[in-house]
Amino acid sequence: MSRKLHITEMNRLDIGTYKERKKIPLTILLDNVRSMNNIGSIFRTADAFRIERMILCGITAVPPHPMIHKTALGAEESVEWEYSPSILDRVLALKAEGYEIWALELATHSLPPEQSLLQKNQKVALVIGNEVHGVSDEVIALADRCIEIPQYGTKHSLNVSVSTGIALYTLVSPLLSSLED
Repeated sequence: MSRKLHITEMNRLDIGTYKERKKIPLTILLDNVRSMNNIGSIFRTADAFRIERMILCGITAVPPHPMIHKTALGAEESVEWEYSPSILDRVLALKAEGYEIWALELATHSLPPEQSLLQKNQKVALVIGNEVHGVSDEVIALADRCIEIPQYGTKHSLNVSVSTGIALYTLVSPLLSSLED
């Protein structure tokens, strides 16, 4: 018979220990994400999978902010992050550093996440787009691949933080066991 775990049974890391632990070699770029609730939720998801860092671009709000904290629940303090006014500048800089640019977007030739599993020594930056306009066309043109979550309903649109969670879990699942200490 199952029971809910008590908070003392969850083996949560404190922020200092979290920062010292091994991370999944993935950078998340937020391309003009406008909802602070979505930003906070993505921080929390990045924390859950120990993603190496986030880059907040354009109009994406930055911590500290109470609305981000409301959904991040402190993950904005554990996950490394930086701000860039220009997504294009950051994408070009990451490409020059040897990163592959993957965009989470419905696009021609997009692949489902399970066909794009992250490999051990692969440097990938995953671009997450604006809630209304998605990933910008300029970034799509620079992307090495597009990741699309298959959808079978009428909307063909998931909330940006939900789609990020689905994609991250699938993309990084082969590497999650390497985080266990």
